[in-house]
Amino acid sequence: MQLRDLKVIVTGAASGMGRHFSRRLAEAGAQVAAGDVNVEGLESLATECKGLPGSVHPRKLDVASEADCEAFVAWAHDAMGGLNALINNAGILRDGLLVKKDRETGAVKKLTREQWQAVIDVNLTGATMMAREVVAKMVATGSKGVLVNMSSIARYGNRGQSNYSAAKAALAANTKTWSLEFAPFGIRVGAIAPGMVETPMTQGMNQKARDALVAAIPVRRIGLPEDLWLAVKFVIECDYFNGRTIDVDGGAVL
Repeated sequence: MQLRDLKVIVTGAASGMGRHFSRRLAEAGAQVAAGDVNVEGLESLATECKGLPGSVHPRKLDVASEADCEAFVAWAHDAMGGLNALINNAGILRDGLLVKKDRETGAVKKLTREQWQAVIDVNLTGATMMAREVVAKMVATGSKGVLVNMSSIARYGNRGQSNYSAAKAALAANTKTWSLEFAPFGIRVGAIAPGMVETPMTQGMNQKARDALVAAIPVRRIGLPEDLWLAVKFVIECDYFNGRTIDVDGGAVL
């Protein structure tokens, strides 16, 4: 697909990678329906993209709400005069060891159900509901297109991220599943698995821990949103790419 022909939904579009993807798409002439819970961020994105060849249509979206997903997709289709792509980017972190023993008191602490469920609701169920609604709309209107899921190298397993790793592994697995299910409709599905990337999420890390992680990356730097954009662009533009996940991590091993 050509970027200029896209009528695409980007979730988690107010900041980080989603914001960068939205701007790059608008620069290429695409129409972008930008969704996020951060309304101020969406409004500033839309202002920032005024005058570009494409356009950004902002609207609040909580992917953890099935009703929100349904309403957003219907609105996006009407706002853009069609729909042929989705970038499933929205995600959150609620890190914690599944079981932890306090070194001083000996007290045993557990990952809470709330920590687990919050990440599953957004990173997995939300992404699944968005895929379902977008593909249903595309099939109903006879539109071919592409879905891009944002997985993570944490899908291989990462200490303190039982919830996040589970969600991202499932999303990578469903990239293959959905590619098989949606192929008869002319819809491809690919996934990108970032390593450590410069976003508001990682900027809040403890500096010592951040430095240690960067030192473990063979290319000796943190990833940039542009690095991930190049991979997203490939998945969109290469019509022979389908059902696979691309690791973009600088060669890091968790």
